[in-house]
Amino acid sequence: MKKLLASTAMLATLALAGCTSTGTGTTTGTTASTAMTTASSIGMNIFTSAIDTQCRSEIEKQNAWRVASVAMTDAQQETVKTNVCGCVSEQAPQQVTMIELGNAAIDSSYRTELVANVVAKSLQSCYTSLVK
Repeated sequence: MKKLLASTAMLATLALAGCTSTGTGTTTGTTASTAMTTASSIGMNIFTSAIDTQCRSEIEKQNAWRVASVAMTDAQQETVKTNVCGCVSEQAPQQVTMIELGNAAIDSSYRTELVANVVAKSLQSCYTSLVK
């Protein structure tokens, strides 16, 4: 049932995106391209939002963060999280394929696994590069 609902939502997004036009005289190929670009953009925005949420959760679980955050104000903690998770979110699109994003849109357990893997790959490198 969830897969059917997710598939229907994805198709509706594609259909609605296909209805938009960038001007008069567009060709069918251009409209299809615009629809795919719009759908990809929406999917990537949802994915990066999930990446940011997972990243913040993972930071808070780390012992090093717990120790370091004691000496920080709430504003400083938020700044560090924003910088590190912004880096992770920027790296995320280079670590996934459109097929993986499509599978993530349909299967919530796959999406959870994909997000966790991307965050795990990027979190340490981003944290290290920002702390230097």
